[in-house]
Amino acid sequence: MPITLLTGRGVVEVAGPDRVGFLQGLVSNDVAAAGPGRAVWAALLTPQGKWLADFFILAEAERLLLDAEAAQVPLLVQRLSRFRLRAKVTLRDASADFTVLAGWGGAVPPPGTLSAPDPRLPEAGWRALVAQQVAADATEADYDLHRLRLGLPDGSRDLEPEKSVLLEGGFDELGGVSWTKGCYMGQELTARTKYRGLLKRRIIPVRVEGGLPPAGTPVLRDGVEVGVMRSARDGHGLALLRLDAVAPGVTLTADGALLTPFVPGWMKLPVPAAAE
Repeated sequence: MPITLLTGRGVVEVAGPDRVGFLQGLVSNDVAAAGPGRAVWAALLTPQGKWLADFFILAEAERLLLDAEAAQVPLLVQRLSRFRLRAKVTLRDASADFTVLAGWGGAVPPPGTLSAPDPRLPEAGWRALVAQQVAADATEADYDLHRLRLGLPDGSRDLEPEKSVLLEGGFDELGGVSWTKGCYMGQELTARTKYRGLLKRRIIPVRVEGGLPPAGTPVLRDGVEVGVMRSARDGHGLALLRLDAVAPGVTLTADGALLTPFVPGWMKLPVPAAAE
């Protein structure tokens, strides 16, 4: 029953009486849904609808805590602060106050933690923030392999700032977008991509035979580039692929390695692309 300390994660504190309404108009998901035992996965986008950062929102007393990629915490504090205006809200880097944990496979969150099930998939496990030292019985590599097997993207390792759109990373099926809450920054492109069927590429899990290709390696089909590698570990990886390259029995190559795409049960692809 593995529990991992995620040392590459940090925390942004959003406090004040206007905290929910403030974030609600900026991020992709329904902030009001965060509560005791319930986390929300959301993203901050550019005004043009391109991905900047994503995070898990946990609610505690009079504040919201964003479990985010540590390298993106300064960006989040800076970007969000631009929109504070007259809102009664404060933002700060609270990474020094918390350790971020993840557990799966039947593991139970340690007592005294602020925890919630991972909102993306039940199989993903849970997320937790803890102020004291906690012993871990699994490595970050173990957790990384766990999320790769599920086909879950991992922030900037799989998405490109100011280039990626949310639906490429599965934010629709994985519950990272609210289609009913109203306006937020970047909503127009996100909605247009969904309702007009404009998506041409997806981040797809791949099984890798041979040496793991580094992130950024072109993926080829019959010598023609059809995508690019993202994160990978121990024979499992993610690749950003053209939808017309994802078909049963297709084998792709990347830097001499053989890649076999597989579509997890949670992922919904257009029928023509899946049937080709």
